[in-house]
Amino acid sequence: MTTHTFDIVVLGGGSGGYAAALRASELGKSVALIEKDKVGGTCLHRGCIPTKALLHAAEVADHVRDAASVGVTAALQGIDTAGVRAYREGIVAKKFKGLEGLVKARGITTVSGLGRLNADRSVSVGDDVYVGTDVVLATGSYSRSLPGLEIGGRILTSEQALALDVVPDHVLILGGGVIGVEFASVWRSFGSEVTIIEALPHLVPNEDIALSKGLERAFRRRGIKYSLGTRFQSVVQDESSVTLTLEDGTQFTADYLLVAVGRGPVTADLGFEEAGVTLDRGFVIVDEDLLTGVPGLWAVGDIVPGLQLAHRGFQQGIAVAERIAGLSPANIPDAQIPKVTYSSPEVASVGVTEAAAAAEHGADAIVAYEYNLAGNGKSEIIGTGGLVKVVRLKDGPVIGVHLLGDRVGELITEGQLAVAWEAHPEDIAPLIHAHPTQSEALGEAFLALAGKPLHAL
Repeated sequence: MTTHTFDIVVLGGGSGGYAAALRASELGKSVALIEKDKVGGTCLHRGCIPTKALLHAAEVADHVRDAASVGVTAALQGIDTAGVRAYREGIVAKKFKGLEGLVKARGITTVSGLGRLNADRSVSVGDDVYVGTDVVLATGSYSRSLPGLEIGGRILTSEQALALDVVPDHVLILGGGVIGVEFASVWRSFGSEVTIIEALPHLVPNEDIALSKGLERAFRRRGIKYSLGTRFQSVVQDESSVTLTLEDGTQFTADYLLVAVGRGPVTADLGFEEAGVTLDRGFVIVDEDLLTGVPGLWAVGDIVPGLQLAHRGFQQGIAVAERIAGLSPANIPDAQIPKVTYSSPEVASVGVTEAAAAAEHGADAIVAYEYNLAGNGKSEIIGTGGLVKVVRLKDGPVIGVHLLGDRVGELITEGQLAVAWEAHPEDIAPLIHAHPTQSEALGEAFLALAGKPLHAL
């Protein structure tokens, strides 16, 4: 057995883990980064980056299909799945190579292998032991399933769906959250018949109801079908198809079933509880500074209860590295973290929904305004419908920004600034949004809430 000593040992090389390692190195700490697979984790290799590459390929297919509407002569010959795979894998490989180079340049020691936390807070990898003055847990998440629903064959998780080398004629998607609607969008653009099964009453059920209903309307226009409000009961498959049955007896049959019912924390059998870490349903319980109940032991990313987003992991990893170094970074609540669903149309939000605001403050204490993208020149040019919805406290700050439409994910940072800085619409209204841009739609909403609408009544 060989013991290696560092200022900081990071267990897990995904978004939260490598962000902590990079920032700690910048602050002069010696760092060991332990990863059982590849640095970059799920987001880079099996999640955010490859799925968004697929979504871009889908967008291109739609543009070619609709080219005649803007006077361009083009025809969609089909989807070359091998070509799409090569494109997607090339993007991932390039980003991975860049990340590897960055980690190496920062002097971080990368350890390949499965790490396990010991009772004394050291981390074992095979016969080697890594000891840190501080240890950061960042072991990430996995694709969940449901009781009685075994993954395999024609029943896929997002990881297997990414690797699928055919465009299904018909695919079922169990789960109408972010992952489900993104894959629905891709497959529909590639020519598949798609049916989403969601047990809750709406698609993207964690979003403001205006966005959920708007996305449902947009998906209907695209020919994406969905069943809402009834739970899954059972599924059977054979060599050529899969059949899903709901609790009310309704059945759906397709070529494949994608299970997109959320992600669970990777914390089992890693020694966490033996080391004194408190778990709740597998998630690591931390205080507001991301410390576990064990001195010098921190946790970040998807294993911490809350939003499971790569950029939340980045922020938490950076914050922990700075706290270890004696700095005092601000705590960012989940409500101030932007969320984007990269379907067509996109869904983006930050802050609280109108319903949540009314429940907390009372309906008479809030004002909400919706601006339809039909009034926005750039949105008309690129052919997207949708809306901007802004929620404010009456005579107070903006507390929620909610967007629906192609490319609106690029606008949500302005919404985050408004919410996090507790800006009043009157503060933002004098600021100029370039014309013609989609950002003008946000500007119009702020103008309206400030009592001086321009392109709206």
